[in-house]
Amino acid sequence: MSAFPGSPRLLKGGLVLLDAASGKVLRVIGMQYNPDSVNRTLQVQGAGDGADHSEALRLKGPPVETIKLEVELDLTDDMERPDQHPAATQSGLAPQLAALETIVYPSTSRLEANNTLAQQGALEIVPEEAPLALFVWSSQRVVPVRITELSVAEEAFDAMLNPIRAKVSLGMRVLSVTDLGFDHRGGGLYMAFQRNKERLAAQSRSASLSLLGLGELP
Repeated sequence: MSAFPGSPRLLKGGLVLLDAASGKVLRVIGMQYNPDSVNRTLQVQGAGDGADHSEALRLKGPPVETIKLEVELDLTDDMERPDQHPAATQSGLAPQLAALETIVYPSTSRLEANNTLAQQGALEIVPEEAPLALFVWSSQRVVPVRITELSVAEEAFDAMLNPIRAKVSLGMRVLSVTDLGFDHRGGGLYMAFQRNKERLAAQSRSASLSLLGLGELP
């Protein structure tokens, strides 16, 4: 079905995977359907309950922000037009699910290389650094994240047992300069994200004390 003339183009949320050193885009994962809700929790990084009175209002760093959402994937319509969507009939949703799941896997080449080093008696084996993941929810929200939780519910299958309908629950932790540092590419992206948040906050007009039933503060 074609869109109404003049209707705005619907943007999709998604993930962008970057090479942290070069900034090269490795993969873009767009959502087939935007979720109905995005749940965010901010854990304030204050001085703590046992801190001195002079420290009560101090903030040690950016809050620890977590994001949770549920994404739906559905190939039912594509399966009805196999000539137009041959990939859907061959593998179903398996490629899309694998693209998400491999974000949290070390590569097989790294696993094999580490195994070889272990067999050679290496004293220290450095874990592989994953690509830098960015959660994109409009141009106003582009933020580095680490996927902390990923669960998949496969709800329908084709005759070859390929999944054709699924729900993916994603849990992500925003990576701030506290995690990455200021010199890391992700740290720079985080600072741009926070600066934009401050600009948005400045656009919100302050209410008057009278709105709260106060003439002045005691």
